[in-house]
Amino acid sequence: MPERRLLAAVDLGSNSFRLLLGRIEESAAGVQVQPLDSLKSPVRLGAGLTPEGELDAASRQRAIEALHRFGERLRSFSPDAVRAVATATLRNMRNPQHFLATAEAALGFPIDIIAGLEEARLIYAGAAHAIAVDGVNRLVVDIGGGSTECIIGRDYEPRLTESVSVGCVSITRKHFADGQIDAVRLERAVLRARAALAPLALAYRREGWRYAVGTSGTARSLPQLA
Repeated sequence: MPERRLLAAVDLGSNSFRLLLGRIEESAAGVQVQPLDSLKSPVRLGAGLTPEGELDAASRQRAIEALHRFGERLRSFSPDAVRAVATATLRNMRNPQHFLATAEAALGFPIDIIAGLEEARLIYAGAAHAIAVDGVNRLVVDIGGGSTECIIGRDYEPRLTESVSVGCVSITRKHFADGQIDAVRLERAVLRARAALAPLALAYRREGWRYAVGTSGTARSLPQLA
């Protein structure tokens, strides 16, 4: 009889927290993860990070409330079936351990603060399973709230992985904090993004790619803006 097992992934992003539920389905055709359900909470954790590397009270409260909701959904899951990771905002906190202890108590499971390169690897692994296996290089770009990951890979293998500390929340806080957008501010934001990505350019151009794929909510929003 085919084996079926439930898995859950929790992503504590700088813009949104996400819970993804799936089921492993193993049969003669191979092993696949079948998506079952998802929850998303627009916590905007990165917007609450102070220059001193602390989280303000409002962002902390939104985060804990979201994790409580996720924890209720995960109550019947075994510990080995849940992976929870935190990304750029917790990487940039001066002392994340106090918040992490409260967050883990709310969720009911351990939370790993992952490095930027590990985040890039996981992003590519997820994207590769949604893209055709075609034997050519492709560039996967994930514009998150606090960081942007760029990965060149072929099929399921990442070949170049990088993470830079610039994202939609951090750019907004620095250049558009009052909600006003004009040509001067936009140019400064573009220059900041270019400066962050410029060190990657030579190696990535040498490796080359046939096409590019965008992931995350920011990528999905771009066609609407265009």
